[in-house]
Amino acid sequence: MKGATLAVLAAGMGSRYGGLKQMDSLGSKGEVLLDYSVFDALRSGFDDVVFIIRRDIEEDFRKAVLSRMESKTRFRLAFQEMDSLIPPDLFARASAAGRTKPWGTAHALLCAADQIDGPFAVINADDFYGREAFEALGRHLCGPDSREPAIVPYRLEKTLSAQGTVARGVCEIEGGYLRTVDELMAIERKDGRIVNTFEDGSTRELADDCPVSMNFWGFPPDVIPHIRKYFDNFLEDFARDVTAGLKSECFIPRAADWLIRQGIARIKALPSASHWFGVTYREDRETAARKLAELTAAGVYPKALWE
Repeated sequence: MKGATLAVLAAGMGSRYGGLKQMDSLGSKGEVLLDYSVFDALRSGFDDVVFIIRRDIEEDFRKAVLSRMESKTRFRLAFQEMDSLIPPDLFARASAAGRTKPWGTAHALLCAADQIDGPFAVINADDFYGREAFEALGRHLCGPDSREPAIVPYRLEKTLSAQGTVARGVCEIEGGYLRTVDELMAIERKDGRIVNTFEDGSTRELADDCPVSMNFWGFPPDVIPHIRKYFDNFLEDFARDVTAGLKSECFIPRAADWLIRQGIARIKALPSASHWFGVTYREDRETAARKLAELTAAGVYPKALWE
């Protein structure tokens, strides 16, 4: 039986990090975070990878990342550009208004749609998800329930950065299924409480154990046309007021919430004992490298992943 495909979102600009964090070496042999995700995926039922990048980083990405794993797995490249899938007239209007913001993670996924022909998972390149999480999602995507979308959520308090605010998809789960997911853009711990601050200055307090999306999703391929419909709706809204929407992005968690509200899909929440960490800010780098070293010393990973 064919395994699942891993789609890696690796086209990000790294504005808060101050560079291309998807290519920042953290392991003892120069590995980046996505090396560990691909390694975990390959031993959890996945058999190929699609890396979604920008054309301007292709050469560096091949040297910094793909050169290590190219003989160990089958992979393909897809490209997310500012004008990908955007009607030319709308792109011209957006450019004239000064749009420089990427179109978001749902847009990135759609840029790889023609590279996906079976069950697939979506991950961020700059997040560490853990072996147990990949095993849970791999079992799901390669099992009898593979036509049912799924998410592996994480405990909010374990996903914060001491360096500043983070964006998380805040989930409500009922009966083992995702009921709602709300992408909040400025979550941080303040005075012992976890709060999100909205653009108008209002706040929302969140529980420490609140489940959140870290963009670790599993989908059957027939979900892609629905996500395309959601993205088309996003573009229609954007076209009505280009100036007001210059920084708006189309996120996978919001697309997933739309799928639920439209009755298109039920999304299963898969429990996992995995711990997340990542590199939102440059200062997160040292902690991530230390945790990888600890996992390697404990025998979870070999000293050199691909040798």
